[in-house]
Amino acid sequence: MAVEDYRKNHWPNLEKAIDRLLIQNPTDHVSVSYAQIYGYIYKCVCQQHSELLYSDLTSKITTHLQQVSSQLQASPAENLIENFNLALTQYTASLQCIVPVFIYFNKFYIESKLNRDLKEDLMKLFADHVAEKHLSALMPLLLKAHSKPFQVQPSTMASVVKGLYSLQPEWAHLAPALFSAFIPQIHPPAVESQLPDYAAHDQKLQMELSMNGFPRSVPGPAQFILARAGRSGP
Repeated sequence: MAVEDYRKNHWPNLEKAIDRLLIQNPTDHVSVSYAQIYGYIYKCVCQQHSELLYSDLTSKITTHLQQVSSQLQASPAENLIENFNLALTQYTASLQCIVPVFIYFNKFYIESKLNRDLKEDLMKLFADHVAEKHLSALMPLLLKAHSKPFQVQPSTMASVVKGLYSLQPEWAHLAPALFSAFIPQIHPPAVESQLPDYAAHDQKLQMELSMNGFPRSVPGPAQFILARAGRSGP
């Protein structure tokens, strides 16, 4: 296959399919001929166009992510957490469709020649072009929402915090208490001298839950630790 044939036939068809997969909603069913896409990719690899295909694929997805970032930039602050979660969820769902059809390309070019993984490369694009661009605005909003339970849906908070951690674990150092609330074993093990602090934090959380209509009958984790230690909380 000549480069001209790749440019005129194979890449345009792949680009259309990638476009459709990138803009889908997680609950949508997109009609795409995966067998046909796989066939195009297989021919590209066999005809030594892997480097060109990788460049076009990453460039295409980078352009898409830059558009996503611009949309988030225009998002009101009160909606940024929810909109970021939607963008990450949608992109992750798209990769679940894109990566499998590029499995041959991944195995015989990205893994064998570049010593990398396609999904990791594409997730890094999201980290570089979306998450990192909005991290400085997102973190204060997450901290504020975490200090006021139910201001943001707990499932959304968990999804965003876990998503950020999966993209770049080092970001947990920016807000250890926030990340440790959703991801176990980030903090070192509890020490006995800090048990009163844990109990005070639990008491505050129980009060906030009660104010939001939840019963206070369930003991918090610090109360459980104190009980096991033969002590009583404040």
